[in-house]
Amino acid sequence: MIAILGGFGAAALWATANLASSRSSRLIGASSTVAWMMLVGLAVTTPFAVASGPLPAITPTLAVWLTASGVGGVIGLLLVYRGLRIGKVGVVLALASTEGAIAAVFAVVAGESLTVPAALVLGVIAIGVATVALAGGGAAEPTQLDGGAGPRSGLSAEQRAALFGAAAAIAFGFSIYGTAKAGISLPIAVAVLPARIVGVAFVFVPMALAGRLRMTRRAAPMVVIVGLGEVLGNACYVVGARQSIAVASVLASQFAAIAAVAAFLLFRERLSTRQRSGFVAIAVGIAALTLVRG
Repeated sequence: MIAILGGFGAAALWATANLASSRSSRLIGASSTVAWMMLVGLAVTTPFAVASGPLPAITPTLAVWLTASGVGGVIGLLLVYRGLRIGKVGVVLALASTEGAIAAVFAVVAGESLTVPAALVLGVIAIGVATVALAGGGAAEPTQLDGGAGPRSGLSAEQRAALFGAAAAIAFGFSIYGTAKAGISLPIAVAVLPARIVGVAFVFVPMALAGRLRMTRRAAPMVVIVGLGEVLGNACYVVGARQSIAVASVLASQFAAIAAVAAFLLFRERLSTRQRSGFVAIAVGIAALTLVRG
């Protein structure tokens, strides 16, 4: 049950962060959004990390997990926010949300036990998430931010946005699996800290020194929401992953479905009949997962 609740909490918080980032990315650019949200996340997380007490010994294996968590998370955010700047929320996040399936596969390959009924239910939920989140229609108008001067190849803005989402899923898959593994032996605040450190060191500081860091009054509250949503979402995910990485990862990927619904209500992105049927699959899958996991 803890894995389920942790996964759901992460999904809700990540959906909130991604909705806010879709707006801020179009105002100040994807790179500036990542830079500022990492600074917010670092400011929030550091006091809790310090208060959590002495760290255990950082073994080579733990160092690998921390590196995967930090680097994968930053790369994934840069990719998905660039996709959100030029594409539909539903399309980009549908592809990015397959991070959960990727992390779940890593967990099973690494030896985590998963019963056949649970595996089948997770598959149904993953299909439901993708079905709900995939949105048709035109993409957002490209802007000049982050060097986005429109298509430079034969790909449309929607196709490029989809590629950003798919690439982000791979990076996020490594990141959330590394975060989960680090969270087993580290305090939660410390486990979610690496991405914030990497982001500030390799995105915020270089952009600030180069004078490329952007901010507007409208974007400021959004990047705060993004920073808080990412940190708290990762904390919920670590709590759930301590019981089951596979279950927490797939349920956390429901951020795409939640964001698709919110995008319909807030931004009038339409939901198709197929997407509505996906909600049924998700609801049934959630109830079944609760039963098969006891």
